[in-house]
Amino acid sequence: MTGSDASNPEIGTTLDAGGTATNVHDVAPTHGRPVAGTVLLLHGSGPGATAWGTWRPTIPALASGLRVVAPDIPGFGDTQRPADGVYTPSHWVEHLVALLDALGLDRVSVVGNSFGGALALRLATEHPDRVDRLALMGSAGLSLPVTPSLGKVWGYRPSFDAMRGLVDLLAHDTSLVTDDLVRLRFEASTLPGRQEAYEQMFPHPHQEVLDRLAVPEERIATLPHETLVIHGREDSVIPLSSAVRLLELIGRAELHVFGQCGHWTQFEHPERFNTLLSAFLNR
Repeated sequence: MTGSDASNPEIGTTLDAGGTATNVHDVAPTHGRPVAGTVLLLHGSGPGATAWGTWRPTIPALASGLRVVAPDIPGFGDTQRPADGVYTPSHWVEHLVALLDALGLDRVSVVGNSFGGALALRLATEHPDRVDRLALMGSAGLSLPVTPSLGKVWGYRPSFDAMRGLVDLLAHDTSLVTDDLVRLRFEASTLPGRQEAYEQMFPHPHQEVLDRLAVPEERIATLPHETLVIHGREDSVIPLSSAVRLLELIGRAELHVFGQCGHWTQFEHPERFNTLLSAFLNR
């Protein structure tokens, strides 16, 4: 493992996870408090997405009592990309298991955002003994039609205006979308190799990609884990009906819906989101 780059908050530590050099933020509880458990945070699939970019409002709040592990998923950020350019849900989940093994973590709670929610569902159904509690925010993972907004996200071609349009889709309150935020995401999406990897991960037809990410409902219905489903009422990327279906399928699930909220709950309602998630993970 190599250390972090203090000049760039996107860079955590580099860890060998099953042969993949993985950029991971591994944050111990603050103020010397005893570790109450570990939570694995899985980011979404937007262009320029990274662990730090997705979870920077959340990591400090959860680290008040939990160890927080937030990796860049292969294909994103500063984690090594596969040489063959092949990305599958199975490979992503195998990488997550290898990451847990490399960190010596037998069992963790998992929080998945959007695309990361689909991976969280797959991890929990394929390796249920590795997952404690499960939280799904704006989660993919069910069989559903590609929404126009998701099609625009996965069909991104780099430009500042295109990124502005995408970020506007993610937030209900577009006043939160500053030029600085757009510029950060745009610049991240244009770093060497990132757009090429993005197009390899989410090629046309997008419906086939979403179908591959889906976990069969009969498997989701077997999940024994306490599950918190969080969704924005105005989410145009993944519809609220998907969250309701997860509530129906998972026996120990509860659903919290944020009104006046799009696909970015952790940014649009950070204090309420962090309080809700922390209470669930620590109870």
